[in-house]
Amino acid sequence: MSGMTRRWGLALAVVLAAGVAGAEEWETVAKTPFVIKVRPRPGTKAKDIWAEGELKASALRIQTVLEDQGSYRLFMPYVKESRVVRPTDDGGRLTYTRLDLPVVSSRDYICHVVTESKVAPDGTGVYQQRWKAEPDAFPARRDVVRLRLNEGSWKVEPRGENTSWVVYKFTVDPGGSVPGFLASVGQNDAVVDTLRAVEKRAQTLPVEPPPAK
Repeated sequence: MSGMTRRWGLALAVVLAAGVAGAEEWETVAKTPFVIKVRPRPGTKAKDIWAEGELKASALRIQTVLEDQGSYRLFMPYVKESRVVRPTDDGGRLTYTRLDLPVVSSRDYICHVVTESKVAPDGTGVYQQRWKAEPDAFPARRDVVRLRLNEGSWKVEPRGENTSWVVYKFTVDPGGSVPGFLASVGQNDAVVDTLRAVEKRAQTLPVEPPPAK
């Protein structure tokens, strides 16, 4: 099986499950380079995913990366389209993302994204973002499977000048028909690839100016 197939796309490879069964308890599936825990989401094909660990970039830079949904297509694995559609009344924004994946048809999703807190210009504070799918915000596209369950959050805490502790939680139902052999592959790779992509993007941002005195 090729590396491309093993790492076939973002969170989708993580959340595929042959069936939903067993106790609703977190199972640790990896401890390095990040702690990754999973549990089944009852009544769906999805799994809840919890990943956390250290990224070698400042919390301020990671915040900048995660706030820029329109640029996800430039660095996130398999993201081919990403844009902010419009602001929402609660100060958030409605975003659109399309994934191009090997083996299976393209997926897309519309999310209501809200930033709950931010890191200050001096590097203090905690960044928190949450999102939830709004699949009917506008009509589905032909030949693209619309994901109807997609929710999660980011939490980023400073751990020094160029280090952060990141907690990444999400649940996605892959939707549509998925080949059985993909049900158990890429479980850890998809999460690691996403976190590393955020880290790399943050490291390549322009140098932050010092806070004003």
